[in-house]
Amino acid sequence: MKLSEEEFDAIVKRALHHVPAEIGQHLDNIIISVRRRPSKKMLREMDVPEDDTLFGVFEGVPLIERSVTSPPLFPDSILLFQEPLEAACETIEQLEEEIEVTVVHEIAHFVGMSEERLAELGYD
Repeated sequence: MKLSEEEFDAIVKRALHHVPAEIGQHLDNIIISVRRRPSKKMLREMDVPEDDTLFGVFEGVPLIERSVTSPPLFPDSILLFQEPLEAACETIEQLEEEIEVTVVHEIAHFVGMSEERLAELGYD
C-alpha cells in the first residue's frame, strides 16, 4: 500500500475519531505529526532491534514525570511513521485500525496508563 501524504493524513484523522474518550481527552495537548519513516539515528537511540518495526513514538515529558517548577520546554508530540504502517497493512481499514492502536499506545505512555488498563479497553 502506498498513499499520498494527503490520503494518509485523512486516514489519520478518521482513526483519531475512534480513540476512546478516556484517552482522546489528552489529544488536545499533543501534536500529531506524520513522517515517512523513523531515522536510523532515532532507531539506534531507542534501541529498536533491526527486525522490529516502529509505527509511532511519543516525544515529550509524560504527565507522571512533570513538575510544576520545571515545565516541559517543547510541546508533546506523537510521530506516526507512514511507510512502516503502510507496509504492515493490506487494506485502508487495517491501516486506520493500526493508526488508532498506535496513537492509543503512545497517549498511554504520555498519561502513564498501565498495560492492564489498555487491555481492558481492548488494546492489548
